[in-house]
Amino acid sequence: MKNNKVSSLEKALTKKAKEMDKQKYVLKLYVAGITAQSSAAIENITRICDENLKGRYDLQIIDIYQQPTLAKGEQIIAAPTLIKKLPLPLRRFIGNMANEEKIIVGLDLRPKEEK
Repeated sequence: MKNNKVSSLEKALTKKAKEMDKQKYVLKLYVAGITAQSSAAIENITRICDENLKGRYDLQIIDIYQQPTLAKGEQIIAAPTLIKKLPLPLRRFIGNMANEEKIIVGLDLRPKEEK
């Protein structure tokens, strides 16, 4: 009986992992003009997405100077800011986007390592 429970659990976990591998990520990166910090944030997020979400993401880059109403609607208080819209839960990352580990864990692409 115990082996059946373990087998069922393994099947459920495998199915969930396959579903997560197919999930599409919807991301919005808010930047403030064409600055070195904005360019670095765009490069970092694009690289992270290309390496970890191969073809499973939609990244929209929004310049808050060009489209201030979009920034206001999302209550952007600092740039760069990355918002993960989907899959839920919604998450926000504020800063230069250089901490790859923080972003990968925050996007639920890898569990947080215990220290």
